[in-house]
Amino acid sequence: MEGTEFWSDGETAQKTIEECNNLKGWTLPYFEVKNRFEDVQLLLGECEEDEETFPELFIELEKIEQKLEELEIKKMLSGEFDSRNCYLSIHAGAGGTESCDWAQMLLRMYQRWVIGRGWGVEVIDLLQGDVVGIKNVTLHIHGCLAYGYCKAEKGVHRLVRISPFDSNAKRHTSFASVEAIPEIEDSIVFEIKPDDIRVDTFRSSGPGGQHVNTTDSAVRITHLPTNIVVSCQGERSQFQNKTLCLKILRSKLYEREAMKRREALKERDGEKKEIAWGSQIRNYVFHPYTLVKDTRTNYKEGDIQSVMDGNIDGFINAYLKEFG
Repeated sequence: MEGTEFWSDGETAQKTIEECNNLKGWTLPYFEVKNRFEDVQLLLGECEEDEETFPELFIELEKIEQKLEELEIKKMLSGEFDSRNCYLSIHAGAGGTESCDWAQMLLRMYQRWVIGRGWGVEVIDLLQGDVVGIKNVTLHIHGCLAYGYCKAEKGVHRLVRISPFDSNAKRHTSFASVEAIPEIEDSIVFEIKPDDIRVDTFRSSGPGGQHVNTTDSAVRITHLPTNIVVSCQGERSQFQNKTLCLKILRSKLYEREAMKRREALKERDGEKKEIAWGSQIRNYVFHPYTLVKDTRTNYKEGDIQSVMDGNIDGFINAYLKEFG
């Protein structure tokens, strides 16, 4: 990277920087833990008779152990797609306004979680709700092991609360589904036949400026054999949106085929099927008590506001420990 010719090929340079950052994601935390542990050893030797210092050292050891646990979980993410960037989609369930508002709340939660991890995130497709909230949204999340972590969020998320839209202050239950797919690199050959897709263009909705709202720049592609539908309106031109749509479609089809292979191997080896897409994975209860509980691992948090502010690593780590 320090070579004078490094930036002669921008695309290659960018890939090298990404690879370097991924390696730093392993080495820097390792040396941080190593140095902190050696500091504790040193202080312990110097303060053998100073018992007042021991509680502080034990607190530091607990923090070191937590960091080690995070590295162990990270090491488990060695699947075929785990290291890839990710497309994460949220879809409001039945329930109209209430479900659209719930989808909006989940969008905020995931955006805060991604930013907190130091990753990048951008909205590439969004459909506003009729009154409030959103009907669906797709995020492009880019960061080290993005898909490896995001796959823990696949499934249906259930909300229980007193609806702010109900004048009678009754308790409502709402649902939203979350889908995560890995971004497939261009180097992976996966052919999509032109006759197998239908391309529709339409006018973008929501914020985005005069150009976005007055031209048919948004694109929707339907894969006819599988009925998979992908849409994109985040880019300025129809060509850019179509290119991104095809990229997401390739990712979905590639993962679909890989999933078929995994399921066939499980059946052959007599393995029990794990949680599937469409199953309820987590309950968020705001009333009559506050609790967020994962139905797969039984991990739970009582501070629901903290969870909605993006502190969901506990749920993800519990899932990865149990299901890898």
